[in-house]
Amino acid sequence: MLSLLSKIESIKKVGPAYLKKLHKLNIKIVQDLFFHFPHRYDDFSQIIPIDQLKTGQTATIQGKVVEIKSSHTWQKKMSLTEAIIEDKTGSIKAIWFNQPYLTQTLIKGKKINLAGKLTFVKKTLCFSNPVQEVINQNTDPTHTGRLVPIYPETAGLTSRYLRYLIKPLLYLTNQITDFLPDLIKKKFNLTDLSQAIKQIHFPAHSQSIKTARQRLAFDELFLIQLTTLQQKQKLNQEKASQIPFDQKLIKSFVQNLPFKLTDDQRLAAWEIFQDLSKNQPMNRLLNGDVGSGKTIIAIMNILQTAQAGYQTALMAPTEILAKQHFETFKQVLKKYKLNIALLIGSSKNKVQLKKKISQGKINIIIGTHALIQESLSFNNLALVIIDEQHRFGVAQRAALQKRIYQIKDGLATIPHLLSMTATPIPRTLTLTIYGDLDISLIKQLPKGRQKIITKIVTPADRNKTYNFVKKQIKQKKQAFVICPLIDQSDKLGVKSVTQEYEKLSKEIFPKFKVDMIHGKLKPIEKEQIMKKFKSQKTDLLISTSVVEVGVDIPNATVMIIEGADRFGLAQLHQFRGRIGRSADQSYCFLFTDSPAKKTHQRLKAVLTAKDGFELAEEDLKIRGPGDFTGSRQWGLPDLTMASLSDLDLIKKSRQAAQMVIAHNLVIPELKSKLKEFEKIIHLE
Repeated sequence: MLSLLSKIESIKKVGPAYLKKLHKLNIKIVQDLFFHFPHRYDDFSQIIPIDQLKTGQTATIQGKVVEIKSSHTWQKKMSLTEAIIEDKTGSIKAIWFNQPYLTQTLIKGKKINLAGKLTFVKKTLCFSNPVQEVINQNTDPTHTGRLVPIYPETAGLTSRYLRYLIKPLLYLTNQITDFLPDLIKKKFNLTDLSQAIKQIHFPAHSQSIKTARQRLAFDELFLIQLTTLQQKQKLNQEKASQIPFDQKLIKSFVQNLPFKLTDDQRLAAWEIFQDLSKNQPMNRLLNGDVGSGKTIIAIMNILQTAQAGYQTALMAPTEILAKQHFETFKQVLKKYKLNIALLIGSSKNKVQLKKKISQGKINIIIGTHALIQESLSFNNLALVIIDEQHRFGVAQRAALQKRIYQIKDGLATIPHLLSMTATPIPRTLTLTIYGDLDISLIKQLPKGRQKIITKIVTPADRNKTYNFVKKQIKQKKQAFVICPLIDQSDKLGVKSVTQEYEKLSKEIFPKFKVDMIHGKLKPIEKEQIMKKFKSQKTDLLISTSVVEVGVDIPNATVMIIEGADRFGLAQLHQFRGRIGRSADQSYCFLFTDSPAKKTHQRLKAVLTAKDGFELAEEDLKIRGPGDFTGSRQWGLPDLTMASLSDLDLIKKSRQAAQMVIAHNLVIPELKSKLKEFEKIIHLE
């Protein structure tokens, strides 16, 4: 007897070869089959009489096999199966390549459906490689004559095979537990889960797909919403150290800055000061456009925390960024006589440094993943800052919060948490994946910054652009060249950077100092290269996306992005943010070899968007959220990823989650589902 939990190999149609392929799609038990959703449908529902068929049309016919034969082409490298099918109105030819076995199934006189594209072969209208299915009186068609599901596939495992597996097992969907409380289903007009599963796989009509998708997408969004709201609720019950606002200290610090804070910076800083003064842990995201001045806000709050006698830890995604923060903090806070330490993989005297941290002799600890090592303990850590938080997985962020849990004066306390990102987050994501965070936005750029002039450059204009870059370098300015990955095997981008370095240093810019940086270099080598570039000993730096985040070179006024069409819009905006960090006019050139109109339209958004927030919304529409917000780290399925741009459904799912918490509607089935979901998103 099969059940939802039966192993997939217990199905008769699954042999050892198919078992491996199904495992590759993460299908291990029968239930997994039902949650492997179609990503689209072929509409083969309308049966068309043969005499009404037209060239280029995709159509479905029903008729009898009049004749069928298989032969080899003159090259004998390909088999050719030809059949004549007729209905009451006429007959038509069908051709299949390399499917000789069809002569055994499409026997003369059999009633069949054919679905596919009509084309002319040797001046005769025929079906070329159509989908075929023998029709029996008592069975509903599976592959033709209906809306046909097309699934995410893997090599050697087709949608046809998946349909063949799933359809006879649909009776088992009645065993699927519906975890949504009845009140929620009624309020939001949602179909039962088992019905939605049946209809998503084999829909009766297009409205069935819509109804099923709405229920399944709602479920996934609802689980995100409920999880984040519960996390927020849990956090509100914890205790944190209170750090009162020190007006005199902050006023003095701000007055001595060489620039004036923007209104957005002042508001964001005040929101954080307010959070720190409470005995509940802060959980805030500081979301600022590139170059908007998030770091100075972090420094103000770190200073206040240190002067109140507590430690702060700041975690950055790369050693380059961690070192840059270390140098900046030392410079900006030098008059306050604070002990600032850098803890990264390549740090020397780690044992001694960790001892000092545990004794409370270090006020500010800046580092990378080294901060979440088991061997590191803090003395009185009250504030944790995660820079470029979308670069860290959910599990890493959770590990940091667990690692820093501490006992103080007999009370369990956890530190305040401030996450920072320069990747503007679309509104729909702030309502879902980041729903447990309070959000501060910085949209204004510091005064004196000029808008970066951005242009799309075709192959014909490359030399003109190179000449412009030469002029900039002669005026003692510097330039970046960013390279995409050549192929997936070159994940660190070494090939593309090396090739570009050879070309630019020898052929285009032989009179200038050209250097390169990529992921395969040792941390010490990267550091030396960036130091040379910052101290203006290098004119042109060729790099992979290693410079996407946080690198600050005020003298760099030009950026060339090779293969700009290979990057997402939000990522292009991040790259561009590495320049334009002084009062000098800066220029960004998007190189593309693609003649496609769509490519140019997409890249034009980088030119026309008012700011990164507008661009992020555009990127969400084009690419989906997973590639630029870190939401893939939640392990979310594709259906959710698509529905993350459905604001109306997001609002409904949030309302439902709030209702569940307010009325304590966490039924046992929902409790069990939440545990399962937390494993998926790596929160356990």
